[in-house]
Amino acid sequence: MRRAALGSRVVESVLGEVSADSLGHTQLHEHLFCDLNAYGLASQPADPLSLRTVYAARVDNSHPDDLRLDDLETAIDEVNSYRSAGGQTIVDATSRGLGREPARLREVARATGVNVVMGGGWYIDPFQKGRLHALSVEEIAADIVRDAEVGVDDVRLGIIGEIGVSWPPSVDEQKSLRAAAMAQQETGLAILLHPGRHELAPRVHLDTLVAAGADPTRVIVSHIDHTIFDVDDMQRLAEETGAVLEFDLFGDESSYYPPNPTIDRPNDGIRVQWVVELVRRGLVDHIAISQDICRKTRLTAWGGEGYGHIIRRVLPLMAARGLAADAIEVITQIRPAELLSRPVTETS
Repeated sequence: MRRAALGSRVVESVLGEVSADSLGHTQLHEHLFCDLNAYGLASQPADPLSLRTVYAARVDNSHPDDLRLDDLETAIDEVNSYRSAGGQTIVDATSRGLGREPARLREVARATGVNVVMGGGWYIDPFQKGRLHALSVEEIAADIVRDAEVGVDDVRLGIIGEIGVSWPPSVDEQKSLRAAAMAQQETGLAILLHPGRHELAPRVHLDTLVAAGADPTRVIVSHIDHTIFDVDDMQRLAEETGAVLEFDLFGDESSYYPPNPTIDRPNDGIRVQWVVELVRRGLVDHIAISQDICRKTRLTAWGGEGYGHIIRRVLPLMAARGLAADAIEVITQIRPAELLSRPVTETS
């Protein structure tokens, strides 16, 4: 694809605009603060996590304390560790309803020196709590645009998403999708899509977005690694739509997936195999990688891998499997900068 001149483009961080060519290593899908308890997965006691409960919490995905990231000092420590590993930019993909904390994101960015980019829009139905029922698509879109142009607690969006959709999508989720497409047309921001848990979901949701006016080349399809399991199908989705496929569960090595026990999730080795093969097929511009850390037991404070796992372990594994340094740079630096950036305007 034709490369944008990054030096003439900017990215909206929680501390204001930064030059796109200064982003460095970027992970497009993480969570610094969030609360997943609206999923209704919690079945373990509501006691605080302890060494006795860490494994069960991580694998069973059912401990209410694990499902909540809410401590500022822990977030600062974990992002400092990410910076020490070489991370320079991190996207907090916490959309409305998921527990977004704009003011705290700003504090993390100030304390660590890492560029933090805030997401927006709406997550899946249980997290919307009916708030979209009475709103039109246009009203939802205007709300996203306002967050991007005016801000939330003086923090402006740098990406639309993650936009949450179930399978099959609900009426409100489809409204949210179409609103994201409308907001993209007005703001130029990329869309981060959380598809429903079905192999057909990514394509169906992309079709909805495109029909509403979205640019599919600026849509990042999250969670490919627990949605599509055949590399030919991945290639077809990328080539036919132009979208970016995000492998964002690096660090989660358990095949056991309680929300959908009919599938076996891959480990990091399989994810790397898929990425290397897609690059071999000429699709390096359609790949993003991240970790989607959204639970305490994935933080180093609780024995987890932390946000620096990709840099410390996955990139060396990719190199050992034959992925060239220039391809790694495209996936971890160049494409994220292109997706997050927009041209400088007179009002920027």
